[in-house]
This record gives sequence, C-alpha cells and structure tokens, in this order.
Amino acid sequence: MQAERRYRVFADIERLAGRYPQAIWHAPDGPRPITVWCSNDYLGMGQNRDVTRAMVEAAWRLGTGAGGTRNISGNSNPIVTLEAELADLHGKEAALVFTSGYVSNQTGIATLAKLIPNCLILSDALNHNSMIEGVRQSGCDKAIFRHNDLEHLEELLQAAGERPKLIVFESVYSMDGDIAPIRQICDLAERYGAMTYIDEVHAVGMYGPRGAGLAERLGVMHRIDVIEGTLGKAFGVMGGYLTGTRAVMDAIRSFAPGFIFTTALPPAVAAAATASIRHLKSSRTERQAQQLQVAKVKEALIHADLPVLATPTHIVPVMVGDAEACKAASDRLLNKHGIYIQPINYPTVPRSTERLRITPGPLHSDDHIAALTEALTDTWKALGLSFRGLVLDARERMKTARRVGRRQ
Repeated sequence: MQAERRYRVFADIERLAGRYPQAIWHAPDGPRPITVWCSNDYLGMGQNRDVTRAMVEAAWRLGTGAGGTRNISGNSNPIVTLEAELADLHGKEAALVFTSGYVSNQTGIATLAKLIPNCLILSDALNHNSMIEGVRQSGCDKAIFRHNDLEHLEELLQAAGERPKLIVFESVYSMDGDIAPIRQICDLAERYGAMTYIDEVHAVGMYGPRGAGLAERLGVMHRIDVIEGTLGKAFGVMGGYLTGTRAVMDAIRSFAPGFIFTTALPPAVAAAATASIRHLKSSRTERQAQQLQVAKVKEALIHADLPVLATPTHIVPVMVGDAEACKAASDRLLNKHGIYIQPINYPTVPRSTERLRITPGPLHSDDHIAALTEALTDTWKALGLSFRGLVLDARERMKTARRVGRRQ
C-alpha cells in the first residue's frame, strides 16, 4: 500500500463553528488556516445554530451518554422523537436509528435478507462497501447487476423466477456522482415481485421538496420498501437509519445484531439530528445555495480546462488517474494553497481512476471558488498532470463501470 502511494494519511483538522468551510490545519510546523473542499457536511448543518443549540441543551438536560444499548437502557425520548421525524420525512410507518450509516446498511440488509426464506439479493455493481458487507453477511444467494444497467437487472430478475427477491441500490453514487434510474428499477421490481432497498445517504437533506432525497424528488418514495439514510452528511450530525413499514422495522429491530448489541446514539446527538431534519424540511435556502455554488464550481473548473467528470449531482470529481500523482496533488494543494481535498485512491475507486472529490456547499463563496480554480490550475501545471484528456462522458463512464464491476 505504501509502495503504491495509496497509504492513507489523515490531516489533523479543527473545524470552526461559524467559520466553515474555513478550518485550522495542525501542520507539522504549526497551525495554519485552510479551506475544506471535501467534507460530506454538504450543507454546513454541523454548525447550524438550531442544531448546535439542540445538542447543547439536550446534553445539559439529559447528560452525554445513552447508558448502553436500547435493549438494556430503553429508548431515550429524543431517539423516539427522531425516529418519528424520519418516518414522516420519508412517508413511512416507522424508522429505526443506528450508530452510523455503515451499520444501518450492513445490519439492515443482512437481517432483512436472512428473514426472507430463499431470498436472492440483486445488488448494483457499484454499491457501497457497507451494502456489500450486508449482502455477504446475509449468507443469501446474490446476483450482481452491471451499474445502472436495467436490461441486465431484468435478465437476472427473469432468471430468478418466483423466488423472493431483494434489489439493493443507491440513489447517488458518491464517487462518480451519478444517479440510479430509480423509477425504472421500481417498475422492474413491481413487474417481477421484488422488494426494493435504496441507500439515499448522499441525497437526504439535499434533494426533494423537504430534503427526503431523490426518491422524493421523483415522487416514488411510496414505491420503495426500505429507504436507508444517514444523519452524518447533509444533516450534519451522526448516525444512520432505516425507514419502512412497521412490520419490517420491527423485524429488523428484533433480530439485527448491529442494533441489539451496540450502544444507542446519545440523546444529545438524537436531539441535534431532529433539529436538523426539521430545519431542512421547511427551509430550501441551504439546498438552493448549494446547487448554485455547485454549478459555479463546475463552470469554473471546466472553463479552466480541468478534467472534471460530468455529474448531475453535487459531487465534482476531478480526475487524476494515478495514485502517486493524486496524493501529490492533494499535498500541494494543502501545503501551498491551504486547500484541503483528500485524495481518492484504490480500493475506494478502481485503479487508474484516482481523483480529487470536491463537494461544494452553500458556504463556499465566489472568492473560495476563484481560489480553488487557481490552486488546481497551478497544481496541474506544476505536477505535469493532464487537463481535459482524462474526462469521460457518461457513456464511456458506464462502460468503465461495467468492465470493472468493482468491489463485488
């Protein structure tokens, strides 16, 4: 790993509430101010005053810890309130909160599939590792369909016959920034009698009239059996969750080891998450500002002839294509320009598709965008990196994804 220059090094960063995306980097030669361009706190809700106030007040009133698992300590009232808020957000009967989005996927998929006799799981080739682990831990038969390939998915559904089937996929794929054909997958699921499970972690808070994700924006939430999301990205807090029918949520609650045997979210975290969800249900300001700044970043980087991967979402990948060069670009941006963008290397993405993953937010100003564009241009020239030569259009990207079939 070190020989391939993809050994993971994490910068010592101090986020500053009220000044985000500005932060302090505790560099080897002392603290330095930087601008963060790769956070998954997509809307800056981690510093929203309604959210921080809810966390502080709950901690003062209820203490810091949860007291153990929910099976031992019971449900804290803030978690009960949070689950009701999440069920309402997605138009479902019930919700179940976990300690992270990874855990909710891993234990949710594994438990649900185990409870369905003779279940076949159909999984998109580019699903997140948490979903892959859930599929593996279920012990059920699986079939991997090529990324977003509806024809391949239908072939697999036809071949499965009458046996129970579960289709698991994401709405927004976090590395390429592309989106799933959600409505068409629902059509196939209904035609062939399959359940649907969607991961909306990179969409909740940011898409749809109330921020419930792409399924809400498309008007198909009611057609999806289980919607999974996170509280740790656009909602700016911590935790993961599942929503669905009361029966399905109760079954997972009763049998999922990742729920039964782990400490519950602290009450203060649950209260902060509830405040964030309520805010984004009614406020479109953050979403609209983010979309505006995302468009400006894409326009600026494309105008500078930088190798931006075209995406329909808020994720802006700048392609490098080499692990060592990607790490060098990240290091130069941080050391010379005070810009923090973590390199994305294998196994997160396939070899030769290494990249810098930029996530513009509503708090990135036009001045920030100008500084980013200048810094990237300088870095590309200094390191002799290719400019537009590595850009893949949507068709070529699809071919690459199908050819690689990565991580599964």
